[in-house]
Amino acid sequence: MVEHHPVHNSEVYLLGLAPRPSVPPPSPPSPLTPTDAGPSTPIEHLCLDSASAAEDVAEEVNATAKRRVAGAIHVLNTEATALRSLTQLYKTDATAADGFDAAVDAIVRQCEAKGKLVVTGVGKSGHIGKKLVATFNSLGLPSTFLHPTEALHGDLGKVSRRDAVLFITFSGKTAELLALLPHVDPTLPVIVLTAHAQPQDCELIRCRPGAILLPAPIHESETVSFGISAPTTSTTVALAIGDALAVVVSQELHASVPSVFARNHPGGAIGAAFRKQPGTMRELAVPITDIFSLRGSATELYGADVLKAGYESPSGWVCVGDALACPVRIRGLHTALMTKQLAECDDLLVPRSEWINMGANTRIAQAARWIQDPLMSADYGEVVCGTDSILAVVDEEGDVVGVLEAGELLRWRES
Repeated sequence: MVEHHPVHNSEVYLLGLAPRPSVPPPSPPSPLTPTDAGPSTPIEHLCLDSASAAEDVAEEVNATAKRRVAGAIHVLNTEATALRSLTQLYKTDATAADGFDAAVDAIVRQCEAKGKLVVTGVGKSGHIGKKLVATFNSLGLPSTFLHPTEALHGDLGKVSRRDAVLFITFSGKTAELLALLPHVDPTLPVIVLTAHAQPQDCELIRCRPGAILLPAPIHESETVSFGISAPTTSTTVALAIGDALAVVVSQELHASVPSVFARNHPGGAIGAAFRKQPGTMRELAVPITDIFSLRGSATELYGADVLKAGYESPSGWVCVGDALACPVRIRGLHTALMTKQLAECDDLLVPRSEWINMGANTRIAQAARWIQDPLMSADYGEVVCGTDSILAVVDEEGDVVGVLEAGELLRWRES
């Protein structure tokens, strides 16, 4: 049997009122639609993950920078390894050493006969050749670049009977150079700068058996190193051998290479630096006030004390009492003397009585001639001057205002 109970709900009935139509309430006003009368203001994008997105971008940029630097380090390390391998080759391989010696001899001989060095190559080797020509000329070694194709169209007139010719070719079989070779006077010395370590492996030398081989190999192919065969490591080693050739030849031909270079390079920052070079002994000498003074006597101090003080001293000089140790003597200190008292270290300290006096206003060239003068020999009862002798630069009152190694003076002498 079903029981009946009152039904409860939440409706409210108002009695006595007229019924109202069921109309929904009005909507809120809509935003204005943009018109030509004025621009609208864009609504900013709302992103709850903006902070993490910025971090992701920063990490991506950082990873890109690391990848770029790692790539650069790989290239630099590869080329440095090639130069170390090349150095070891010239230290240990007789063919390489003999070839370099013969190349220097040939260039020196031709330059002394008023000839010049003619450099030829194509492509990247040609660019290396042009740079080497500039280096040779700046060091007072007459040189010119000859393009092998232009040579066959009239530029062979650049080559005289007193010249030496340097071919630069990594492969040793560049077609343009092979075409040029038969037209080079067979009496002229020919030098071939190539990757081959043995002359029989180089086609150019097989075509000219008397040619001089200058090996410039690389430890691994550029394809292995970088994935491409673009000349990179190979041009680096070729340039290094060419620079070595230029420096060594210039040292044999000129008594003072710095003075020749200064004369040939008056412009730019290098020229400005040479113009500021000292002219008098006062300007060249190490000021006496800049010399580190080591406390103690010759019986209290040891060779190691002077060595340590010399390397810590900005000038490289060390004073002990009235005696001086100059940089060249400190560097030449034998290991066995490190634990010896200074009194037992012969030739390390030079007492004031053995210094050679020079006037502060004396010109460098004049001072250099004086210390080379034959009167400065034991036969005349004068002090014998060596490269490690100490020159005391004195002012008008006779006070020492600076010091200098004799060898340093000779390196700075004017031409």
